[in-house]
Amino acid sequence: MTTKSSSWIPVLVALAVVVFWGATPVFTKVAAREIDPLLVGMLRTLLGGLAAAPLALGLRIKPPRQGRQIWPLLLSGFCGFVAFPILYTIGQRMTSAMHGGLILAALPIFTGLYAAAIERRRPSRVWWAGCAVAFAGEILLILGRMPTSAGEASILGDCLILFASLFAAMGYVAGARLTQSGYASLGTTLWGVTAGALAVAPFLAFETGGSLPEASWIAWGTIAMLAWVTSIMGYIGWYWALGHGGIARMGTIQFLQPLSGLVLAFFWLGERPTAILIAATIMIFAGVVIARRR
Repeated sequence: MTTKSSSWIPVLVALAVVVFWGATPVFTKVAAREIDPLLVGMLRTLLGGLAAAPLALGLRIKPPRQGRQIWPLLLSGFCGFVAFPILYTIGQRMTSAMHGGLILAALPIFTGLYAAAIERRRPSRVWWAGCAVAFAGEILLILGRMPTSAGEASILGDCLILFASLFAAMGYVAGARLTQSGYASLGTTLWGVTAGALAVAPFLAFETGGSLPEASWIAWGTIAMLAWVTSIMGYIGWYWALGHGGIARMGTIQFLQPLSGLVLAFFWLGERPTAILIAATIMIFAGVVIARRR
């Protein structure tokens, strides 16, 4: 395989991941209709940890032992599997799936900024221009309100999702740096989820009183999808793509994440786009095109 063709493999992996991640707002919305959103966020992490820990032990993947690798693992585990799912689920319960999906498109901006700060480099003007256009679309989406909007969308819910994105991006960079240091992306994900599950388990037991909430199989199925497909399979592929393709370069691909979520929200939840949402979508994707040039 040539070097040129090999350079496209991280891009293809990243694209596959963002397609699956695009369905996250819809799955979260469905689960939070029947189960308290705080519990959904913690259950998502706990179920992921119950699968990740045995898998890591079965594959004989040892957790990091060096101090310079332990801290990035703990940071990625807390940000990606504790802070983000809890804040995001609460916010998504308060807004529409279309809004939630498009707000997550701000993740590449935060990921690129964190990476630039850690790597002590200055992003190009083209990258800044693309991110500025995309972020302007985010602001329009959050602040622009239309009474005919299908699916309830609140400013508080949108802001919680935006705040959750800050934690997710921090977790991405920490996990990618760990992968770049030579630690396997599979171990980064599996032990990161396990650490997150250990952190939320006591709080989940306290909130539920030791018994699981009653819900339909659809609600539990969406939580399982969030735990095993989004959290485990998605993060494995994403950390690998970031580690092999470059954090800033792969990060901009995540601007495309809302596509599958918008389609799924339209057909499954019956949400309809408004003029402001369409304008914001155009601005966000225009920013992708500009930022991807660098």
